[in-house]
Amino acid sequence: MAIKLIPPRAGFSPYYYGRGTYLGQFVNRSTRTDRAAVAKRVIAQWEREIERGRFAQPTGPTFLSAAVGYMKAGGDRRPMAKLIAHFGDKLLADIGQAEIDAAALAIFPDHSPATRNREVYTPVSSVLKHAGIEFKIRRPKGSRGRELTGWLWPEEAAKLFDAARAIDHEFSTLLIFLCYTGCRLSEALKLTCDNVRLAEAEAFAVKTKNGEPRRVFLPPVVVTELSNHPRGLSRPGEKVFRYTKSGRLYSLLEKAATNAGLSLPEREAFHLLRHTYATWMRRYAGADAQGLVATGAWKSAQSARRYAHTIVSEEAKRAALLPVAKSKSN
Repeated sequence: MAIKLIPPRAGFSPYYYGRGTYLGQFVNRSTRTDRAAVAKRVIAQWEREIERGRFAQPTGPTFLSAAVGYMKAGGDRRPMAKLIAHFGDKLLADIGQAEIDAAALAIFPDHSPATRNREVYTPVSSVLKHAGIEFKIRRPKGSRGRELTGWLWPEEAAKLFDAARAIDHEFSTLLIFLCYTGCRLSEALKLTCDNVRLAEAEAFAVKTKNGEPRRVFLPPVVVTELSNHPRGLSRPGEKVFRYTKSGRLYSLLEKAATNAGLSLPEREAFHLLRHTYATWMRRYAGADAQGLVATGAWKSAQSARRYAHTIVSEEAKRAALLPVAKSKSN
């Protein structure tokens, strides 16, 4: 029997495959070309190699085995299920730029480039690197997304907190903590009870994204919330919040937002509360970019300047002094 030419599978690979048994040798591999004429020549070359006893069937780790190894080593499990369902036992040697591009479109056909980058390109790159395979993966255009500057008005935040409390008291406490401290979700989830000093209205974030520990001021509303923590804070060494960064936690936020009648901006999730903190600090507390940096939540004025648009500048308010051009009809 000859090796058959198998057309590309939409959403799986743009390349032709060769599949079948020739002189007792089973073949099922990519031709690495999307041109039928070239693929036929590749298959003919395979058959000649089989006749001469020189055909080498590719072997090696599969995406499934590599993904399992990556997760066992502590890699992010969250995006793996969809990727494993797509790639399965596909050899890592057969996964290149074209296959990754096809996977992103197949798994997330209606999503933004930034989502595809986060959910496909980045985790696939991590799996490949962990398996010792490195090549420069081209990210989709627009993968860096836009600067995240969405935020909540106070009445919107109140609705979100109330909806969260109806689901889980401790979850609403977490949201309030994030909103009034500017902490990142990862920083809040790593915070331990012995690093919270309610009497001094502060917490000590040992592990931050910047790699530098910092003191976090706890406004009265946060002190009150933590004082009424459903599990209390008399748990030395234990984490303040019982949650882990997972799909379930993000689902809780989506549920709370839906119940509150709010629509979360795409890709922002819990980071929306950090942006809300920064915006409120500018609008209501008068903090400028340098002031935000001084809180310790931002490392540079450049990263804090993105919130400049959230307030009307003093210069713009001078428009109230402009003369009124009255028409005869007035």
